[in-house]
Amino acid sequence: MLKVEDLSVSYGSVQALDGVFLEVAERGVLHGIIGPNGAGKSTLMDAITGRRRPTRGRVFVEGRDITERSVAWRRRAGMSRSFQRTSIFPGLTVREQLQLVASELGEPDLDEIVDAFELRAALDEVADSIAYGDQRRVDIALAMVGKPSLMLLDEPAAGLSTAETVSLFEHLRKLVLQRGVTALVVEHDVDAVFRFCDAVTALDLGRLILTGAPEVVRKDERVIAAYLGTAA
Repeated sequence: MLKVEDLSVSYGSVQALDGVFLEVAERGVLHGIIGPNGAGKSTLMDAITGRRRPTRGRVFVEGRDITERSVAWRRRAGMSRSFQRTSIFPGLTVREQLQLVASELGEPDLDEIVDAFELRAALDEVADSIAYGDQRRVDIALAMVGKPSLMLLDEPAAGLSTAETVSLFEHLRKLVLQRGVTALVVEHDVDAVFRFCDAVTALDLGRLILTGAPEVVRKDERVIAAYLGTAA
């Protein structure tokens, strides 16, 4: 589904990513990305989605080399992205913005997305008037529009309580399975990552530490030393 080969990104003399290899083989899975601040998580997402040009390496989706393709081309080809900061249209109702994106991407039926994220009661509310947790669900719902095959979510639970985070991941998990979407999720809430993700990749200082099942990654001494701490 997704293959990243020797991906490197430099900002002048700073090596943000250094030879990262990553492979996600199947549809309908959640793949978590963890690491301390400065590990290169968001840079990896930017390089995969075309927002940052790699200095070395290639990105493949379903066997097709997309390294040189634009952000717009990738979105229309089935790759979507959400960001650390909620990127909704604050002055529009939830219904209006979902319909706006749906008309642009040819999404014929929003009911499944609306119901999966429990947004029906908020459809006619202006987006900046609803609770922050609801706004985060709208943000991810927008990324789901157009039936993407690959979603990249950058800290979808940022600013949410523990209960809201669990609820968000439960909704995400449900829709990923229903739609056969592969979702790559950068998240600081490692408990949520280990609970809901099928596989986890750990980064540190721009380099890959380990990719594996959540229970394997959580117990790895290199991951503990780099990020989780001895209490993990």
